[in-house]
Amino acid sequence: MINEQIRDKEVRLIGADGEQLGIMSAKEAFKLAQDAELDLVKIAPTAKPPVCKIIDYGKYRYELARKEKEARKKQKVIEVKEVRLSPNIDTNDLNTKTGAARKFLEKGDKVKVTLRFRGREMAHMSKSKYILDDFAESLKDIATIDKPSKVEGRSMVMFLTAKK
Repeated sequence: MINEQIRDKEVRLIGADGEQLGIMSAKEAFKLAQDAELDLVKIAPTAKPPVCKIIDYGKYRYELARKEKEARKKQKVIEVKEVRLSPNIDTNDLNTKTGAARKFLEKGDKVKVTLRFRGREMAHMSKSKYILDDFAESLKDIATIDKPSKVEGRSMVMFLTAKK
């Protein structure tokens, strides 16, 4: 809320240079802001009485936007990358997939390992669990199992996360 939008009886006022001007009516505070050719902005609406500050509102909004942008820049978005396997995968193919998963984990992403079953392979799901176990075993130096393998429809899924 700014200027005339502030309808409180009393407000705690902070001056343009950051000093406390005390508790006064909202009209008096607005007059002081007008005399300084600045805006009266409600900073802490939940406080008793609400805290208002005399500042340039445009500059204040710009500073808030800049701080928000800076905070967004620093945060790391963790992506989930998927590696798909099949029950009759050869060791060389498994090594290639392991290398790809290792690259994802080193970048800081999570890895979803999916073992897909088709047709008659569905009858031997339990026998193929060792493939996921071997996959996790080969990456145990840099990864931990986030979610152990479980069956979801026609596939078996496991999640791996990089060690801290």
